[in-house]
Amino acid sequence: MSATAAARKPGKQASRAGAAAEPSKRRRKADSAGDRKKLKDGGKMNEEISSDSETESPAQGKIEEEEEEELEETVQEKKLRLAKLYLEQLRQQEEEKAEAREFEEDQVAGRLKEDVLEQRGQLQKSVAKEIQAPAPDDIRVLRGHQLSITCLVITPDDLAIFSAAKDCTIIKWSVKSGQKLHVIPRVKKDTEGQPPGHCTHILCMAISSDGKYLASGDRSKLILIWEAESCQHLYTFTGHRDAVSGLAFRKGTHQLYSTSHDRSVKVWNVAENAYVETLFGHQDAVAALDALSRECCVTAGGRDGTVRVWKIPEESQLVFYGHQGSIDCIHLINEGHMVSGADDGSVALWSLSKKRPLVLHREAHGLQGMPGLEQPFWVSSVAALLNTDLVATGSHNNCVKLWQCGEGFQCLDHLFDIPLVGFINSLKFSSSGDFLVAGVGQEHRLGRWWRIKEAQNSVCIIRLRRVAGPPASSS
Repeated sequence: MSATAAARKPGKQASRAGAAAEPSKRRRKADSAGDRKKLKDGGKMNEEISSDSETESPAQGKIEEEEEEELEETVQEKKLRLAKLYLEQLRQQEEEKAEAREFEEDQVAGRLKEDVLEQRGQLQKSVAKEIQAPAPDDIRVLRGHQLSITCLVITPDDLAIFSAAKDCTIIKWSVKSGQKLHVIPRVKKDTEGQPPGHCTHILCMAISSDGKYLASGDRSKLILIWEAESCQHLYTFTGHRDAVSGLAFRKGTHQLYSTSHDRSVKVWNVAENAYVETLFGHQDAVAALDALSRECCVTAGGRDGTVRVWKIPEESQLVFYGHQGSIDCIHLINEGHMVSGADDGSVALWSLSKKRPLVLHREAHGLQGMPGLEQPFWVSSVAALLNTDLVATGSHNNCVKLWQCGEGFQCLDHLFDIPLVGFINSLKFSSSGDFLVAGVGQEHRLGRWWRIKEAQNSVCIIRLRRVAGPPASSS
C-alpha cells in the first residue's frame, strides 16, 4: 500500500470517530437535559415534601426526638434511668406515708388530750363564737300538749324528742318531720284495767346514754321506766315520800339518780329493776338534778340556797353557796363545771373544786314590775352544750338567752336573745349542737304564780347556724 493510501485511511478513521462522537454528544446533551428536567421536577417534589414537613406538630417532632434518643440510649443508660425513676417513686411514697403518719399522730394526740381534759373536767371547746342568731324560719313550733310543758329530753341520736307536761301526757316527736311518733296518755287515779301512765303533773324526765330507757317522775311520788323505742312501760319505782323533781342517768350506764321534794337523793339500777341506796343532806325540797359519767350527781337545793355534789361510793357530799334565792335549775357543763339559775334572777358558773361560784351574773334576764318595786325575772331553766363554752338560760321575759363562758369559765358573756313568748320551763341542746329545744308554757313548771295568755304550750326546735371558720379549739 502506498503512503497516500496509508495517509488517507487515518483521515477516514478520524472522520468516522468524529461522526460517531457527534451522536454520543447529542445523547449526552439529551441525557443532561433529561437530568436537568428530572432535577427540576425533583426540586418541585422536594419543595412540596419540605412544605409538608413544615406543617408537622411540635409534639410529633418531640416524639420523634425522644424515639431517636431512645434509639441512641445504651442498655446501661436505660438501666440507670429506670433505677433513678424507681428510687424517685419510692421517695415520694415514703413522704406520703410520713405525712399520713404525722396526721394520724396529731389526731390521736388531740383525741388523747381531749380525753384527759374531759376526765379532769377541764375540757372546754370553743363553739359559742361560731353560733349565729337564728332567723324566724329557724324556729319550729310543735303543738300537742294541752297544758304547760314541764320537761323534755332528746334521744342520743338526735332523732326524737320526748316532752311532758302538766296535762300528765308524754309525747314522742320526730325531729325531722315534727310529727308525733307516740303519745303516752294520762290515766285516771285508782282506776284498774287501764294502761300505765301518769295521773299527776310530770316534773322531770331522763333518757339513758344508749337510748334504751326513758324515766319519768311525777307529783304522785312515782318513777315510771319506759322502753324508749316502743314507749312500752317496763317498771315502776316507788320509795320517794313526795313529788319526784329530778332524774338523771349516769352516762354510759343504766344507773339512775332521782331526787324529790322529800329532800332525798336515791340511786336505782334500771337494768336490774333494783333500788340501791338513799342519801340525805338538803334542808328543803330539792328542785333539780344532773349527772355525767362520774359516779356522782349534782343537785339544786331550792330554798335551802345550796348546790350539792354527791359522791356516791363515799356516801359523802360537798356543799356550795352563792345564790341569794331559791335555786331551781342546774346543769353540768363538763365533769368539773356546772351552771345554775335561781329565782333571784342570777346565773352562776361553778367549779366542783371551789365552794363559791366562779361567776355570778345577777339580773340575767332583767327586771319586771312597777318603778320602785322591780323584781328580777326568775331563771326557770338552764342548759349547756357538753364540754363547750355555750350556755342557754330561760325565763318568762319573752326570750331565751345564749351565753359564752370565758376561758377557764372565769366570765359569762351574753351573745344574743332568741324571741320566745311564755315560760321557758326546759332547755336542751342536741348532742351535735345543731339545734336547741325549748319547752314553753303559759305557767311556771312548779306552780301557777303567773299566767301568760298569749303564750303557746309547745315544743320549740331552734336551729343553730354556725359561721364558717376554723375547727373548734379546746382549752
